[in-house]
Amino acid sequence: MLMLQLPPSSSDPTLLPAEGKPPVFAVSLRPYGPSYTRSAEQTLSYAKLPLKIGFNSGLLCIKWKPVGFPGANEMPARQMDMREPQSDPTLGSNAKRRKMADKILPQRLVPESQAYMDLLAFERKLDQTIMRKRVDIQEALKRPMKQKRKLRLYISNTFNPARPDADDSDGSIASWELRVEGKLLDDPGKQKKKFSSFFKSLVIELDKDLYGPDNHLVEWHRTPTTQETDGFQVKRPGDVSVRCTLLLMLDYQPPQFKLDPRLARLLGIHTQTRSCIIQALWQYVKTNKLQDSHDKEYINCDKYFQQIFDCPRLKFSEIPQRLTNLLLPPDPIVINHVISVDPNDQKKTACYDIDVEVEDPLKSQMSSFLLSTANQQEIASLDNKIHETIESINQLKIQRDFMLSFSRDPKGYIQDWLKSQSRDLKLMTDVVGNPEEERRAAFYHEPWSQEAVSRYFYCKIQQRRQELEQALAVRNT
Repeated sequence: MLMLQLPPSSSDPTLLPAEGKPPVFAVSLRPYGPSYTRSAEQTLSYAKLPLKIGFNSGLLCIKWKPVGFPGANEMPARQMDMREPQSDPTLGSNAKRRKMADKILPQRLVPESQAYMDLLAFERKLDQTIMRKRVDIQEALKRPMKQKRKLRLYISNTFNPARPDADDSDGSIASWELRVEGKLLDDPGKQKKKFSSFFKSLVIELDKDLYGPDNHLVEWHRTPTTQETDGFQVKRPGDVSVRCTLLLMLDYQPPQFKLDPRLARLLGIHTQTRSCIIQALWQYVKTNKLQDSHDKEYINCDKYFQQIFDCPRLKFSEIPQRLTNLLLPPDPIVINHVISVDPNDQKKTACYDIDVEVEDPLKSQMSSFLLSTANQQEIASLDNKIHETIESINQLKIQRDFMLSFSRDPKGYIQDWLKSQSRDLKLMTDVVGNPEEERRAAFYHEPWSQEAVSRYFYCKIQQRRQELEQALAVRNT
């Protein structure tokens, strides 16, 4: 048992000592070995433990039970019981950030741990590789990932001759029906894209002389609420062959623009995205050394740039704004088709292949890889098991060292241990005592010790009385 003097609290009258006689607290501490060294951070952390030291008493005995210590539940009766320090319930097992150093298992502790350390080093390299790949994938997803594919367009028509015996008006008049459909060739995707999803608009222009100026156009334009479809169908009355023109505007994502003819000849680009056009312009500037040697922000225009931008010198930051007047909507796909009503004509279906851009299927796999958390939970669970196992091994090592030191020299070990614990307590509580007096038995037989015992029992009786009164009050209500 160690005797520790604590400063009295001015807010608690029960702790006020008699004149010249400070209250005393007897403390029995957890047995750390004399060779066990704790850092200042570890030592100070014990001062924050909720130890229920009972500041309403004059004498208090606190016991710290060693983890896994044999016979810990059979401590001498002269020592009073105490409550174990309770951990904060709001802190989960995952709230504590694990460090790589917590996984290290020294070979001097477990001679067979070299294989485990090799696996740990391999895991570290694997984690670094996966992290680099994840960063690369995240950067790749920021850029558009497209594939060139062939969209086969089918244009077909059927003719329905007039039937004199028909009861309804539709059957008594000859009519034709035009169908426009399409599909991707060699599409490996499980989810088929609708035909209309590739186009921004579709216009079918019929013969104006046959259907008049108000009924010769059939138009479809994409809107935010458009429902995708697998094809388009047009039905009109008529019994003669009709020439029609199909205008299909592709839905480019990201948007593409047609360049001014002068700029297109200079860069060798007909239709492209805005970012690709600016990149091609910068490449032209570097190739022809048009950047000003003194002020890198400016570009000295050559004769071609002067014709296009109409200035001898301009800032590179001005190019996106000047490009606005030089970028035009892309040309539509124009298809001329004849709607035949001749029953002997076998060529009623025409096929055309159109180059379209589709999302790279690898992009969805990359996104699912980044969002996948199925393995993360299993990895975290295994990491927790590793940390708990190593922590248990280290704890057993401390207990073993404690027992070995005690078995070799019980008397010397207990003395060294008491000195070590006494120094730690003084450091934690900022109390400066007199070790020479405290180690003598006569120090604890002075008159103030009897007063401390009396105060302690008085406070305990008052505490029990308050608990009894509260219990009776609750029962009466």
